[in-house]
Amino acid sequence: MKKISLPQHSKMLTSDFVFGVATSSFQIEGAANDREPSIWDTFCAEPGRIKDASNGLVACEHVKHWRDDVELIASLGVDAYRFSVAWGRVMNADGSVNQAGLQFYIDLVDTLISKGIAPHVTLYHWDLPQYLQDQGGWLNRETAQRFADYAEVMAKALGNKVASYATLNEPFCSAYLSYEAGIHAPGVKNRQQGRQAAHYLLLAHGLALPRLRKHAPKAEHGIVLNFSPCFAATDAPEDIAAAKLAHNYHNLWYLQPLLTGSYPDLRHALQAEDMPAISAGDMELISQPIDFLGVNYYTRTVFREKNGWFSDVPPTTPPLTTMGWEIYPQGLTEVLVDLKRSFTNFPPIYITENGAAFADKLVNNAVHDEARIDYYQQHLLAVHNCIEAGLDMRGYFAWSLLDNFEWAEGYTQRFGIVYVDYATQQRILKDSAKALQSFWRNRAAQLQTVDAV
Repeated sequence: MKKISLPQHSKMLTSDFVFGVATSSFQIEGAANDREPSIWDTFCAEPGRIKDASNGLVACEHVKHWRDDVELIASLGVDAYRFSVAWGRVMNADGSVNQAGLQFYIDLVDTLISKGIAPHVTLYHWDLPQYLQDQGGWLNRETAQRFADYAEVMAKALGNKVASYATLNEPFCSAYLSYEAGIHAPGVKNRQQGRQAAHYLLLAHGLALPRLRKHAPKAEHGIVLNFSPCFAATDAPEDIAAAKLAHNYHNLWYLQPLLTGSYPDLRHALQAEDMPAISAGDMELISQPIDFLGVNYYTRTVFREKNGWFSDVPPTTPPLTTMGWEIYPQGLTEVLVDLKRSFTNFPPIYITENGAAFADKLVNNAVHDEARIDYYQQHLLAVHNCIEAGLDMRGYFAWSLLDNFEWAEGYTQRFGIVYVDYATQQRILKDSAKALQSFWRNRAAQLQTVDAV
């Protein structure tokens, strides 16, 4: 079996760097009857929305098996576990708190800490309660206020026991894929609604931050964005311009307001009626200082000009993941170096998601996923290169701990380092998990040796 390694001098091997694994609530939890329905429950019930016509009602039954899953996480030798909270498991439609749902997360956090694993909590990973969608969802400004109320409930309950709170995971997906491209729940195709949803998502982040800081002053507070470096399909000026427009629209639209209090100037590309409604004081709320920026990275994107806009060009040159994504590890370094150069107040970084889906086969109770081991090796070196280039990299979380419900792809894609037999709910470490486990355990042993000296 292949091994994973880093240069001996790498700062990633010191105790200042955090290694962990990551999951999200709707993708693994199951126990749907114990929470409010979410927009993804509704979306899954609509014919043709999910590739295999599946849903997240059962998923990995993490709510049932969470204690065993924590033992599994501990066995890997990681420092931390990143997970998201299901808003609808904590907050009832009438605004009251679901005490049993809240207790689930309290127990999870307490057990992680007892195992020496730092909890990193994401408060919103796309599963908006349907009762809020019925009132307009992320097109209703009030949803941002309701999010701040929910964030306060979580911060009061978990406080400083949590190492970091991320308000949102990938608002790009919750706005562009959900309200503009129609690929994710609730499945709307409207450019202005996509821009408005993005604004109210960022406003929700801004409204929640002061409450999180009040009740968890010792924790770190930030947000998670996804980035892809944007390349032109050809040297033609119009394709180069299209790639730049895509970078502004997909990457900077979410980062720039956080760091500068302004959206990218796309008046030349967007109609006035496509722009979001912004109230006085919104941008000041959105641009409050953050302690960290979570970065999710998977691949690069290539664009060409189409009808005065940009259109992505799907990769065809192998190796590709089963999602059809190009494996381009250097893009992680390229995009972060470029962003740091663009902003004088670029924050410390956690790589909060990084991983790949492959055609995993369970044979004799084993999964030999050498391609995933190679993927992690290459991307860990890319993180190391970020540090060498002067970026303040604080941690790395492998996506994902478990095979799970992969949104519009259903259960057709396996991102986990742990294989899940959905019929039996058995968890089986893939070779990638064993390679990472060996790497993480060896690092921990070396750190203990250094501490002893």
